[in-house]
Amino acid sequence: MTFSRGEELKYITHLDLMRLWHRALRRAGMPLAYSQGFNPQPRIAIAAPLAVEITSDGELMDIFLQRRVSLDFFAKAVSEQLPQGIGIKGLKELWPGLPSLQSQLRSAEYRVQIESERTPESVENAIRALLELKTLPWEHSRGESKHRYDLRELIIDIWIIAHTPPIYTLGMRLRNDAGGSGRPDQVLLALGFTEPARSIHRTRLIMGTD
Repeated sequence: MTFSRGEELKYITHLDLMRLWHRALRRAGMPLAYSQGFNPQPRIAIAAPLAVEITSDGELMDIFLQRRVSLDFFAKAVSEQLPQGIGIKGLKELWPGLPSLQSQLRSAEYRVQIESERTPESVENAIRALLELKTLPWEHSRGESKHRYDLRELIIDIWIIAHTPPIYTLGMRLRNDAGGSGRPDQVLLALGFTEPARSIHRTRLIMGTD
């Protein structure tokens, strides 16, 4: 399933989002498959957890059912149980033995809006200089610990989509796999922007087969 998360729900956590989907699927009467063991859980999995404050219209999720249902029936029944701000964009029936979404994920694309008085030439030069780097040692804090990594390894491409002074809209394609996930806010800092993004929107997730 491909789904969207809009402004209305951009502040909920990944755990809350999973609970929302479980509740909606259950109320819609979907015959969910559950894991084995002492604490069975519904077999639903989102490809890449979406950070708080980021919207998207290209999220991917696997949903395992005990029996086959019509995709049209699924879309109608489940959509009626969803709150405003989240919606089903597409459905595809797949063989259940395929590798997990997480294992197939390679990168993600974002549309980022940032307010700045910098000239387009300055921003283009900053993008070019960043993409020409071989390495970019980076550090940020996670609670009381510091996380060090090479930010350049996580950046595939950056480009200017539009500039309506003083707003820049940037496109970013960042790595998102088992080896690491790029964060748009860190890329903005690396480009020299000091203000936080006005908005970050994930436009699509890119799989190894794409």
